[in-house]
Amino acid sequence: MDLGLGDACVCVSGGSAGMGRAAAEAFAREGAKIAVIGRDAGRLGETASALRKLGSADVLTAVADIGDTASVDAAFAAIAAHWPHLNALVNAAGPQTCGQPWHEIDDARWIDSFSIGALGAMRCVRAALPLLRAAPWARVVNLSAMSTQHHSRGLADYTAAKASLVSISKNMALELASEGILVNIISPGPVMSANLRAYVSSGSEGRVDPDDLAASGQWLKSRFGSSTDLGRVAHPDEIAPAILLAASRISTFMTGANTNVDGGSHFQ
Repeated sequence: MDLGLGDACVCVSGGSAGMGRAAAEAFAREGAKIAVIGRDAGRLGETASALRKLGSADVLTAVADIGDTASVDAAFAAIAAHWPHLNALVNAAGPQTCGQPWHEIDDARWIDSFSIGALGAMRCVRAALPLLRAAPWARVVNLSAMSTQHHSRGLADYTAAKASLVSISKNMALELASEGILVNIISPGPVMSANLRAYVSSGSEGRVDPDDLAASGQWLKSRFGSSTDLGRVAHPDEIAPAILLAASRISTFMTGANTNVDGGSHFQ
């Protein structure tokens, strides 16, 4: 199926690692032009090289902190200097989990989680609006989390921020619908991100290999009492198809939707 992404101009915030990197690579295979925003210049450079090898003819990188408005605005100004419009914006960056009970999380941590996990995507969409409005078709995809619907201990600040992102995204969808800019949410279940990898490694004291997705899923079940219907954790590459579909030109009548990509999750 042709998703209509060939030669499209796509930006992925948080695109140098995890699900963002997986999505950027999938866009590259479709022949899209890609801008990647992240905080680490070295990792951005390595990502850009990989995307070119995968088929993207035009790759831009921008070092930015999505928790800082001026930094985000500068990143999109740099993109606007190269491209006349933006067809798709994917916001994949998110806060790190701290593992603490809600009452032990200090105010600074709460504020940082909301700044990165909810307002970061808002800042990116706001800064990208002139480019999105200039495009013949435009999509926004914000990554939330299944854990906003089935809560787990130690994720209070993370899930609160991601739940706020869902609400913000639905307001974006409502207000931008008349302009033909479609805004949707992808909510992944447990994905072997760098954060989860570290959690599994340290929590199991090295007894569980994070690359063994089934073993990791069973270990999480032992900690939280339930697992996915598929019995394992996802690889970041498995979330990318849902992101691409929501960001594609052929997706024309879905906006404000929150799609779970969770392996049939029942974490409480």
